[in-house]
Amino acid sequence: MSQRLEVHPDNPQRRLIAQAVAVLDRGGLIAYPTDSGYALGWRLASTAAQDRVVRLRRLDNRHNFTLVCRHLSEIGAYARMHDAAFRLIRSLPPGPYPFPLPAAAHLPRHLKQAKKRSVGVRIPDHRVALALVEELGEPLSSSSLILPDEDMAGWEVDDLYQRVARDVDLFLDSGHCGDTPTTVIDLTDDAPVLVRQGKGEVPFA
Repeated sequence: MSQRLEVHPDNPQRRLIAQAVAVLDRGGLIAYPTDSGYALGWRLASTAAQDRVVRLRRLDNRHNFTLVCRHLSEIGAYARMHDAAFRLIRSLPPGPYPFPLPAAAHLPRHLKQAKKRSVGVRIPDHRVALALVEELGEPLSSSSLILPDEDMAGWEVDDLYQRVARDVDLFLDSGHCGDTPTTVIDLTDDAPVLVRQGKGEVPFA
């Protein structure tokens, strides 16, 4: 069973965040809270942790992994944004919006979507998630904690922990943070494409 740490959602304890980052530094996989439910997180360079996510979620090579960033200025180091994409991202508040974008050339191949060579980026609106990437000093590779063949609507945090306790190395528990999926807006082409409507309004028709 993985370790479970109870972290305050509004004022996350620094020592607990440091413990989580220590797990990430060892190549571990964690579950952590976001503004749209729990997610899986691992270091950018940790291919072994990413492979565990692929097996757990039964993902194929069409999936866009997401880089959880601290602020807008950090995105440009990992993905390419044309002017319209930049304006759209800037117009939306931090929150439940992953944006697939063309990946920067230097980004490791395992983080890029196989066909489009893209990567998702997101700036969360959750203090625990932001504290993690701040302590980490770089974006956190991430994927929503959505399990195949499971109806997760209405799950309590205890239910989620029991289900993934053997699949992750650490579970950061800050209580219920919703179970509505993110709104995914694809910005790999000139015009934005709504891939999934979830939590978060869409600023275009």
